Amino acid sequence: MPCEKEYEHLPHTADVIVVGYGETLEEAFENAAKGTFAVITDVNKVEPKECRTVEDEADDLQQALYKWIDDLLLYFDSEGMVFSKFEVKLTKIDGKYKIEGKACGEKFDPSKHEYGTIVKAMTYAEMKIEKVGDCWRVQFVVDI
Repeated sequence: MPCEKEYEHLPHTADVIVVGYGETLEEAFENAAKGTFAVITDVNKVEPKECRTVEDEADDLQQALYKWIDDLLLYFDSEGMVFSKFEVKLTKIDGKYKIEGKACGEKFDPSKHEYGTIVKAMTYAEMKIEKVGDCWRVQFVVDI
């Protein structure tokens, strides 16, 4: 049975909890990225005109998720890029996770993209990576 949704935002005292779902762990990571950028703007209005790559290594899945989202937010901070399409591949080699990903979108344009809430950073707060039935679920807090 496919997952009921791609992502959702849950209430949190001062920040936002992002939850990404997927039939695979990689799809859950992709949808978590989409959910993160949906805090910033309406991702349905972001055209996948330009792509950026992410290549990183992590000691465990939580660190892999953190680095994936953090690297994407760095493109937002440094270049003003917002993304709507994501691909990620996770490979475990010698006890470490290799992250190879791509995000496609465009530079934030206030005449086209609605302002949401600026995401300052990815955090480990309330982070969970779990398989629930046939669906992977990844959850974390973003600092706004």
